Amino acid sequence: MRFLGIDPGTKRIGLASGDELGLASPLPALTQADADLRWGALLEEIRRRRIDELVVGYPLNMDDSVGPKAKEAEAFAERLGHETGLPVHLVDERLSSHAAESTLPKHKLRDMRASGVIDSRAAALILQDYLDQRFPPELAPFPDDLG
Repeated sequence: MRFLGIDPGTKRIGLASGDELGLASPLPALTQADADLRWGALLEEIRRRRIDELVVGYPLNMDDSVGPKAKEAEAFAERLGHETGLPVHLVDERLSSHAAESTLPKHKLRDMRASGVIDSRAAALILQDYLDQRFPPELAPFPDDLG
């Protein structure tokens, strides 16, 4: 199975790929200035990679309530599911962008934001969270259990 993690934004769409092996990897973000061109590029990426399921970041408020950004994500996911016919999963993405930024040098943040690197790292964190829930890693036995 092929999964595409998506961190939708008003200027960029962060992307990440993953599969049932359980590892998410960032992809180049979609940074077209025109929203329709960005949407078309997203649909093409889904087709080109033969994606089976989509995982979209769901920015709930810290108190678990659904705010304006979460409603935008719901509408985005609904449109995506309608246009692709694929299953779309909303995954809580609170603090994913902050976590993605925390691993980068401070002096490069501005350029990396503009390039979409942070958006795609956030998409990878969102997708990794989903994959960890869907395909939990098997626990290795403790040395005492080896017998």
